[in-house]
Amino acid sequence: MIDLPKFSRISVVVFALLAAFALAAPQPVAAMGSSDPAAGAPKAADPDFAEGKKAIDAKDWPRAVDLFSRVVAKDEKNADAFNWLGYALRNQGDYPKAFAAYEKALGIDPRHKGAHEYIGEAYLKVNNVAKAEEHLRRLDSICTFGCAELTELKTKIAAFKAAKPS
Repeated sequence: MIDLPKFSRISVVVFALLAAFALAAPQPVAAMGSSDPAAGAPKAADPDFAEGKKAIDAKDWPRAVDLFSRVVAKDEKNADAFNWLGYALRNQGDYPKAFAAYEKALGIDPRHKGAHEYIGEAYLKVNNVAKAEEHLRRLDSICTFGCAELTELKTKIAAFKAAKPS
């Protein structure tokens, strides 16, 4: 015969453990600024944002800059749009404006993983490893269990250091 009070206690413990595991399981999230510019869903229903992402996917940097400039003019609190604007500007070689866009994204959302990754990559383009590593440390504190942005920036910094003679 089953001891009902003991059985009930075990059931409660098992249920609590299952609930804890379910809450701790990773949840799918859209990558907003991972190393793959095609990753991430467009922000809201702004057609300029969606077209800007298409321009990024096509590597049409001038068009992407134009479209994301329109988005941020309409929505000054859109960290994702500032991040993509910085990405397009960086790929055009306009580092001062790219840094400004990334800083704006990080001012809006200091934990924006994509902006930390991309600004770190931009700092490598201008040979500023110390600043890239600063953003790597920030990503390390944001991504408790790791994330694609952290891995990507860490890999790029290591490759940069390996390519530079001591």
